[in-house]
Amino acid sequence: MKRVALLSLLAAAATGAFAQPQAFVDNARVRSVEPQYESVQVPREECGSQWVNEVQPVQASPNLGGIAIGAVVGGVLGNQVGKGHGKEAATAAGAVAGAMVGNSVANNGQQPQYVQGQREVRSCRQVVDVQNRLTGYRVNYEYRGQQYSTLMRENPGPNLQVRVSVEPVEREYHHRR
Repeated sequence: MKRVALLSLLAAAATGAFAQPQAFVDNARVRSVEPQYESVQVPREECGSQWVNEVQPVQASPNLGGIAIGAVVGGVLGNQVGKGHGKEAATAAGAVAGAMVGNSVANNGQQPQYVQGQREVRSCRQVVDVQNRLTGYRVNYEYRGQQYSTLMRENPGPNLQVRVSVEPVEREYHHRR
């Protein structure tokens, strides 16, 4: 009999030791809601353009007289160099080289000319903007006369559901000797 009573007592103690707390959902009254923000740096590119004055050299126009005289002189000189079909090639090459030299000599005495114009210059730079982003809400609420505070992703409105957990408080057992 003592064994049965002892086993029953141990079973009851084990059941109580592993008993899960009871929980239920109730409503609490929201007292205040404060949006919470964080500062975020957002880079962006800022571009602009401006017009600048610019002086550019004008390329000299071909001097037809110099080209003609240079081609004739170069062709005559090239004709005296080669023999057979080589004489024809040397004449043609001499005429081309002579035309280029004749144009250069004829334009050499001219002053270079310049023209003034405007050109658009575009420049960009990185700018960092600071933006405030909503991260959640600090909610202050009251449940059964006690004040609480929590962070939430969304604004709960005037009431907030809370989970209430109930479990027994065991008193210490003092054994007298």
